[in-house]
Amino acid sequence: SFYTRRCITEDLSWSLVTVPHLTELCLQHIAHNFEKNPILNDLLPEHQKKVVDRLSTSLPLTVTANIVSHEEYWKRCCMERWQVCDVSNYGDSWKRMFFERHLENILKFFIPNTTDPTQVLELIPLCKGYVRKLEINQFLPPLRVDPKEESNDLSDTEDDAEIGEVYMHHYDLRDLLADLPHLEELHLTYGVKSCGMNFEWSLFNFTELDCSNLAAAVKMCHKLKVFKLTRSKVDDDKIKLLARNLQHHPCLLELDLSHNLIRDHGAQALGKLISRSRLETLNLCNNQICHLGAQALAQGLAESSTLTSLNLRLNFVEDKGGEAIGRALLTNTSLKSLHLGSNNLSQPTAAVFAQVLAQNTTLTSINFSCNHLGLDGGKQLLEGLANNKTLTELDLRHAEVEQETDFLIHEIVWANREAVRLGSLQHPTTEPL
Repeated sequence: SFYTRRCITEDLSWSLVTVPHLTELCLQHIAHNFEKNPILNDLLPEHQKKVVDRLSTSLPLTVTANIVSHEEYWKRCCMERWQVCDVSNYGDSWKRMFFERHLENILKFFIPNTTDPTQVLELIPLCKGYVRKLEINQFLPPLRVDPKEESNDLSDTEDDAEIGEVYMHHYDLRDLLADLPHLEELHLTYGVKSCGMNFEWSLFNFTELDCSNLAAAVKMCHKLKVFKLTRSKVDDDKIKLLARNLQHHPCLLELDLSHNLIRDHGAQALGKLISRSRLETLNLCNNQICHLGAQALAQGLAESSTLTSLNLRLNFVEDKGGEAIGRALLTNTSLKSLHLGSNNLSQPTAAVFAQVLAQNTTLTSINFSCNHLGLDGGKQLLEGLANNKTLTELDLRHAEVEQETDFLIHEIVWANREAVRLGSLQHPTTEPL
C-alpha cells in the first residue's frame, strides 16, 4: 500500500530545472509593469537586455523614448510598422529611423485647424535628440469650408481667390524646427501626393505666409547643411525672401530648388547668395531662368570660393547666359561640376568653354547634352581639351557634335579619368570614407 501511495503522490516529470530563477521572475515582473514603473538603467547590462527583449512595441513613447536606447527594441518597432527599412539611410541607427519616420508621418498628414497641434509639440521633447533629417513629400491644406456656412463676417463682394487663399496655408514649421537642435537635412514638397479624382491646382499652393514661416524656420536651424524645396511652385518673390534669410546661414552647404518657377529676378537673388554664403551645391534644374538670371549667377560664381556644383539643366539660359557662365569659369577655382543640359546653347557658348577647358584646372564634369553646339562647337571643345588633364566627364549626347569629334573628345576624357584612378591607387586618401 505504501508503494501505491508513493506512485500517486510523486510527479516523475517534476524537476528543479523547470522552476524559474528568482532573477527571471523579477525581470518578467519589471517588463510586465514597465509602463507604470520603467526600471532599466539601474539593472546590469545582461538583465537590461532581457527586459528590453520582453517589452511591447506598443508602449507609449513617453515611457520608452528617453529610457530605452537598445537598438534591438527600436528595430522591432520599425520592422513591425514599415515594410521597407533601410537603416543605412539613417546613420545605421534604428532609433533615429523610428523617430524621423514617425515625425514625418505626423507632419505629412497634419491638417491645419483640424489636427491637434499637441500631436507634434508633445513629440518634440521625445524625438529632438535623434532627428537628423526630415523628408516631407506632402503638406495637406486646411479643410475647405463652404463660405455660405461661415458667419456673415465675409462680405458678399469679397473675391473668391482671397477666400481660397485663407484656406490654403499649411503647417507652420516654425513650431518645430527651432526645437530640433541636431537637424542637418530638410527635404520639403508642398503638394498632395494622392489626391486622385479630387485634383485641384490649389492643392499645390505654397503661399506667401508658408514662405515667410519657412524662411524664419530655416534661419533658426543653425546646423542645417542640406535644404531641398522642390516641386512647390516657388516663384521669384518667394525665392528672394528665402535667399535673404539664408545669406548668413552658418552651415548650409547644399540648396536644391529644382522643378519650381524661378525666373531671372529669383536667379539674381541666388547669385548674391552664392557670393555671400558657404554654399557648395546649388540645383536649379527645371526652372524658368533666362540669360539675365544666368548672368547674375555667373557674377556670383566669379565671386564664390566655395561652390563646387551648379545644375541649370532644363532652363532657358541660351548663349548669352552660357557665355557669361563660361567667362566666370576663367577665374573661378572652386566649381567642379556644371550641368547646362537642355538650355538652347550653340556654338558661341562652346567657343568660350573651349577657352575654359584650356585654362581651368578645377572642373571635372560638364554636361552639354540636348543642346545645339554643332560641328564647329564640337571641334572647338576638342581643341580646348588638347592639354586638359582634369576633366573626367563631358556629356555631349544630342548636342549635334560630329561623331568623330565626339569619339576623340571621349578618348581624352577617358584618359584623364584613368589617370585620376591610377593616381588615387598610388596615393590612397587618408580621409575617412
